[in-house]
Amino acid sequence: MKDLCVFSGRSNPRLAEQVANYLGMPLGRAQLDRFPDGEISLKLIEDVRGRDTFVIQSTCCPGNEHLMELLIFIDCLRRASADRITAVVPYFGYARQDRKDEGRVPITAKLVANMLTVAGVDRVLTLDLHAAQIQGFFDIPVDNLSAQPVIMAFFESLGVENLTVVSPDIGNAKQARVYAERLGGDLAIIDKRRVSGAESISYNIIGEVRDRTVLMVDDMIATAGTIVQAAHLVCERGARRVVVTATHGVLCGPAIERLNNAPIDHLAITDTIPLSPEARRQLPNMTVLTVSELLGEAIRRIHSDESVSSLFMK
Repeated sequence: MKDLCVFSGRSNPRLAEQVANYLGMPLGRAQLDRFPDGEISLKLIEDVRGRDTFVIQSTCCPGNEHLMELLIFIDCLRRASADRITAVVPYFGYARQDRKDEGRVPITAKLVANMLTVAGVDRVLTLDLHAAQIQGFFDIPVDNLSAQPVIMAFFESLGVENLTVVSPDIGNAKQARVYAERLGGDLAIIDKRRVSGAESISYNIIGEVRDRTVLMVDDMIATAGTIVQAAHLVCERGARRVVVTATHGVLCGPAIERLNNAPIDHLAITDTIPLSPEARRQLPNMTVLTVSELLGEAIRRIHSDESVSSLFMK
């Protein structure tokens, strides 16, 4: 079996370190810097010739720097004769632009898939893609893991009764049903219409939430408009307690202010995107769940040519 080597970009070094700790190995050595004009400079200190290499890098903002850094990393590994290159992208940016929903707009998720492939990646490992069909944008293997094992363990630790799992929109209903069945709770769905990319209006609840503990599950919280409106709606309908979870805490724009003013008793998000100390301080009811063991186990299985399907839990 070829030697394993795991590198970290600069988007989420703490998560990468935790993954390496799970694997019982140090991160691969690389020198990331900038040229005087601000362009990214990279040099591998580690010899990767003939090795099985993984690069951990979420393509979250600011700007597109982390995406560009990942592309440069992949190209560098390919030119250094790595045997196989796997991009571990816990948060896959541009995933919401997966189709032409109106005229004269791009399909940016496909563009990103093309760029990664052309750069020389052999495989992609990601977590809770916003649109699962993005896997089909690649002509290489894509493992789209689910954060369900991590979030399920958190839910179970709460030990709640009279439980209803609420999907904040119809598109998330399938995932909410899985949680409801595994936790032995009821299912409710919010009928929502979107006004624009930054604003949505929630209209009605299909299901019963009165006098119940509500668990809401979503793949991401960006501006928090959808989840906050959903929390207000279930409270208006008599919910006793509201717990919100999401895989990706984008938390942009007014998200923190909205979450602070929302009737949410507890918020839990995973560490696919690093949270600023300010965000952690301003959201005292928030718990950050790590996906490092899930990603580490997937890397171990891929490297050992073992099945990773049991980690999908969908």
